Amino acid sequence: MFGALGACAAPGPEAPPPGAVPAGEARRAPPAAAPAAAVPIARENALWQPSAWSELPGWNSDSALRAWPALLASCASPAPGWAAACASARALAAPDEARVRAWLEATLQPYRVLALDGRADGLATGYFEPLVPATRTRKSPRAVALHAPPADLAGRRPWYTRAEIESLPAARQALSGREIAWVADPLDALLLQVQGSGRLALTDSPGPDGRPQLVRVAYAGHNDRPYQSVARWLVERGAFTLEQASWPAIRAWARANPARVQEMLNANPRYVFFREEPLPDPSLGPRGAQGVPLTPGRSIAVDPRAVPYGTPVWLDTTEPAPWIAGVGAAAHAAAARPLQRLVVAQDTGSAITGAVRADYFWGWGDGADEAAGRMKQPLRMWALWPKGAPPAMP
Repeated sequence: MFGALGACAAPGPEAPPPGAVPAGEARRAPPAAAPAAAVPIARENALWQPSAWSELPGWNSDSALRAWPALLASCASPAPGWAAACASARALAAPDEARVRAWLEATLQPYRVLALDGRADGLATGYFEPLVPATRTRKSPRAVALHAPPADLAGRRPWYTRAEIESLPAARQALSGREIAWVADPLDALLLQVQGSGRLALTDSPGPDGRPQLVRVAYAGHNDRPYQSVARWLVERGAFTLEQASWPAIRAWARANPARVQEMLNANPRYVFFREEPLPDPSLGPRGAQGVPLTPGRSIAVDPRAVPYGTPVWLDTTEPAPWIAGVGAAAHAAAARPLQRLVVAQDTGSAITGAVRADYFWGWGDGADEAAGRMKQPLRMWALWPKGAPPAMP
């Protein structure tokens, strides 16, 4: 995922939702302290410390109702310990802002998520689902294929590197006939591989309305090589600073240095394979690691050793501020708006490791790539777990 340096109307930052209570406005006071029965919980890669609802920064200012569909989606594949809570959630009559908030506070216990060494601060990055024009057949010599997994992927570990796939006849022969579609820009192919899924607008395969047919390519495996950020490779070579790193900056460098594009691509030896999926409802996001569709602005990727899939999580972070030349990183950080929101852990990624670590799903379309690419924000987080139920171990 690009946000872990280190696609359609765009669902950008949510406006204040109907029914949300602005900060400072009176509302029913939350419980003053955590229930006496709540005790610290040790997970494989995190410590959970019981907290009071009043300790969650901005808890009364977000719309819990906006996160309710994501929570119900996770209840289609509940973690151990969630069966009773999910049954109760599905049975909640006429859910509105007040009922959902009351259900959360009555059913769940907040836990501050800490690293094993007790650190409470971590990192929030972002990811998105690209929308890329593509064709079923190769239209130019520069076009690159998106491949289904080769037949020998399971028996040859690690598989060929990205550079070897470009140069070795044996690797190219193994992928012959595995082409799903072709994209005109090699950076579009890299973008899809880094994000792990995306939408293709098939310009040579129109739908019934005459518009390009939309399909989704979903993650189907990789070559078992380490992921290396091309943005960091460019930073190390002085192309731009880490704070300036974004997909527009990478594309600008590629336009200025066309003879070095393949060198840049080969800096990331990992090569991702896809499977094609129909896209009957463009309003649904891709399926995350939990197996449920992701919700823009309400789904995150986590380290499942720290936070089980399906766990509601309270984020205390900030939105990435647009980069302005000549303005220092400290000034950008000071201008960032708070992002305090209820989300659900529904995905993971190879770069998403650690206890206080979240990759925030921005959605698809215009603006999602820019926000996701710039998001490298300080983070605190709280896991919400059914009272009396021990967390599921991975």
